[in-house]
Amino acid sequence: MPAPVSSAQFRLRLPDRTLDARGCHAALPSGGTATLEARVRAFFARQHDGPPLLVGLLPFDPDGDDAIYQPRSLETAAPDAATSAMPFTGVVQAEPGAVQYADAVRKALATLRDDASALKKVVLARTLRVRERTTIDARRLVGRLEQDPEAMTYLCPLPVEAGDAPAWLVGASPELLVSRRGRQVLSHPLAGSARRRADPDEDAQAARDLLSSAKDQDEHRYVVESIVAALRPYCERIDAAAQPTLHATPTLWHLGTRIVASLRDPSTPVAALLAVLHPTPAVCGTPTALALQTIAALEPVQRGFYAGAVGWMDAQGDGDWYVAIRCARVQGREARIYAGAGIVADSDPAAEAAETGAKFGALLAALGVDAALPIEQGDFR
Repeated sequence: MPAPVSSAQFRLRLPDRTLDARGCHAALPSGGTATLEARVRAFFARQHDGPPLLVGLLPFDPDGDDAIYQPRSLETAAPDAATSAMPFTGVVQAEPGAVQYADAVRKALATLRDDASALKKVVLARTLRVRERTTIDARRLVGRLEQDPEAMTYLCPLPVEAGDAPAWLVGASPELLVSRRGRQVLSHPLAGSARRRADPDEDAQAARDLLSSAKDQDEHRYVVESIVAALRPYCERIDAAAQPTLHATPTLWHLGTRIVASLRDPSTPVAALLAVLHPTPAVCGTPTALALQTIAALEPVQRGFYAGAVGWMDAQGDGDWYVAIRCARVQGREARIYAGAGIVADSDPAAEAAETGAKFGALLAALGVDAALPIEQGDFR
């Protein structure tokens, strides 16, 4: 896979700082998550110049090639100023539309409700293809997303073939996959969502309904149990609350659980934890192999780096990695926005389609797309 261009910019706004990395000093040889730890160790063993840091992306497919590299320098520059989105002058095409997406959910439900099937949950995604009349500025786009002070925003260069326009993954993820500082390990999975309401009383009721929803509690439990099980061989004193709490974004309520653990072996790097955690049931399903097969059969657009992971790791094994959701792939005049919903046996196809529609909201607003704009081949709302 081609490496990021030498002029690449990687930007990750974290709760305590903003990592702004420029250029590509050296690329990590690409591969799947099963070889990630070994490749990272070998890289730092032989690489003695440049920042002792790797940044980049894991794809959704754990066997796919990652895009991780050592930047040339670390900066403290602010993003391009962007007080508001430019008026949108292009078109938006649903891939697939809400009706077709609901049909895919029904097919998944037939498997989930089959007593002979081992499938317990599957996350199905759909996309919107945005085509503008002028080039979409990825840096300004992440600047608009950063107007939400609570958002963990990211701008990450994507590998492209020689001669192709630069491509970026731009997003605002609410979900921490894994963080490692010395022996301490953190994860904050989110699963189970509800649309926010403009009216405060209705919004509070939506939050209460989400907390009391058996369907969403089941969906969330699969994720937490999977992460705890994956961490157990590596960690001790794993602390995960028995019940999830509410996590708010400007457009959605989520169920979230903070997981805190301590490494048994302090030399275990974050790369090893990434390999066993990704992809979680929050973006894939459970059991993983069967969910991956179902996704491949039902989703018409390949995910690429959507629902992968974005972050950094250093030579000491520390790092922060977030689930690469609420994002768009931007290249030239086009952007493809992604959104998914977790499907369990009690899911309602229309409600799941509406959930994906709500998850498109932040990127559409940042791109300047009016929510009332007609969508080709289906309505995203």
